[in-house]
Amino acid sequence: MHRWSKLFIPTLREAPADAEVASHKFLLRAGYIRQLGAGIYNYLFLGQRSLNKIIGIVREEMDEIGQEFFLPSILPKEPWEQSGRWTGMGDNMFRLKDRKGADLCLGMTHEEIMTTIARSELRSYKQLPQIWYQIQTKFRDEPRPKSGLLRVRQFTMKDAYSFDIDKAGLDKSFELHDATYRKIFTRCGLKFVAVEADSGSMGGSQSQEFMVYTDAGEDLIASCPVCGYAANLEKATSRLEAVVEMEPTGDGMPELISTPGMGAIAEIAAFLKMAESSDIKCVAYMALFKDWQPLMVLLRGDHDVNETKLLRAIGAREVQFMTPEQLALYLHAPAGYLGPIGHNRIPPDEWEEFVRGEFMKGDAKDVNAMGELIVVVDRGLDGRKNMVAGANKVDYHQRNVVPGRDFTWTLAADIRSVNEGENCPKDGCVGKLVVGKAVEIGHIFKLGYKYSESMGARVLDVNGKEVTPIMGSYGIGIERILTAAIEQSNDKNGFWLPASIAPFTVVVTVTNIGDPLLIETGEKLAAELQAAGLDVLLDDRDERAGVKFKDADLVGIPYRINVGKKAAAGLVELVTRAISTSVDVAIGEVVALVKERVEEDKLLTNLAE
Repeated sequence: MHRWSKLFIPTLREAPADAEVASHKFLLRAGYIRQLGAGIYNYLFLGQRSLNKIIGIVREEMDEIGQEFFLPSILPKEPWEQSGRWTGMGDNMFRLKDRKGADLCLGMTHEEIMTTIARSELRSYKQLPQIWYQIQTKFRDEPRPKSGLLRVRQFTMKDAYSFDIDKAGLDKSFELHDATYRKIFTRCGLKFVAVEADSGSMGGSQSQEFMVYTDAGEDLIASCPVCGYAANLEKATSRLEAVVEMEPTGDGMPELISTPGMGAIAEIAAFLKMAESSDIKCVAYMALFKDWQPLMVLLRGDHDVNETKLLRAIGAREVQFMTPEQLALYLHAPAGYLGPIGHNRIPPDEWEEFVRGEFMKGDAKDVNAMGELIVVVDRGLDGRKNMVAGANKVDYHQRNVVPGRDFTWTLAADIRSVNEGENCPKDGCVGKLVVGKAVEIGHIFKLGYKYSESMGARVLDVNGKEVTPIMGSYGIGIERILTAAIEQSNDKNGFWLPASIAPFTVVVTVTNIGDPLLIETGEKLAAELQAAGLDVLLDDRDERAGVKFKDADLVGIPYRINVGKKAAAGLVELVTRAISTSVDVAIGEVVALVKERVEEDKLLTNLAE
């Protein structure tokens, strides 16, 4: 039996000033964590108990579909070079050298390492499929660690990897993980949504995130309340309403108009009495491929560039806004008056050569020296006409601009962020998209052949032919589950966790330890609760009842039994933290009632699943 008087539970009345989101405040106040450095935390007794329960659920469900491994955290450079990610991971990777000067890194993820095992050990289709997972510490050098355990430099991840003989096998492994993740998050008591997502640095094709809505989230999710469509803003699409085009002026060709001091879209829209959707927004970047190249992005004036979509569309590693000096060099135009007409651009038929790195070989073309741009136009400009755009000249714009007639582009793609209230993209759905903040708790990817091909993993198929196995990657953030649970279940006094992941299911609070009857009753109840299979904490501290009640409300325990003056009449008070209600219960019945409520919670969880 755990006695509060013997434990280290350093609760705080107030959270440190730098704690902003609810989970960060309450994890500190409840004594779950203490900060050691930027993005680095010590997990104390209560925090570790909750994390161990989460890990137990994850392990139990993952063992149904896979095999648990445990790989090193300190990794050699070579596998990362073979996959091409040694440089691609950039500054997010912690790098170091050993005493002999060999390059090493701290593991951010383990696709490469699992692939080295598959490359060495798997020989035949008869050994497939394989699903290998681990629960292990990961390291990422976050530039701005914040929000407690939501953005840190060291964290615990369950990462799994599948190896299949073909795409049909990968589909099955993906579906197994989808179902397993839903069981895990449901058992952890989370209200979550599965959304379409971008694969990011992992690569691959299909990607799905599991998210929990909260204002503390850094991700934005677009969802439809009618059909259930949901996607990360980096992946979300929508159906745009038809736009009423402006009437042409003069001969209908581009016409220069004076717009003194009107560099902002809102200003020019008000001046010309037009909708911002009739403006062509021009955003200038430098894009990093092998070298930095000038890039122009064109979209509607009421839309914003989604840089993740943009990077995916062009295959660049990074984009940065052009400086005034770069604007003058590559576009010969000032900020606020950039326009699409009159620029050299890499034509579509040479784009593939450029992507392959062959563009500057044949005739010694130099993109930078020639001033040729990569020009990307958003699909929202498809079919538009009579629009307004910057004239590449201070205090001037052009009207009657028609995409495709007056300017062309290197490629067209969906590179914008959807806006709230736009039409759901699903055929036949009449719903409007809602955009909200969310925290990612899990992510599953179809990696394809990205790692197995580049790292030389091969097996023999049923015909004896050597083929490349196809891979998937599947991650869960262990601490993210805890923080998401706190974010969705808290009030001004603290938070409450589901019994499945709470450090204790019930706390027995003896209001006055100087009263022999009360301490005896509390001891007996705690022993009976423990014998009934419940995690119980006996609060036997020599503190005022009010202090004990406040601490119990704070630390996330879902049920509390107050042993007070009514014990003499054979009654105790059962408090359900989630709904802040209490009921007097006969001492002889309270253990059964607590157990019944915990079982009811499990039943509701199973029904939700």
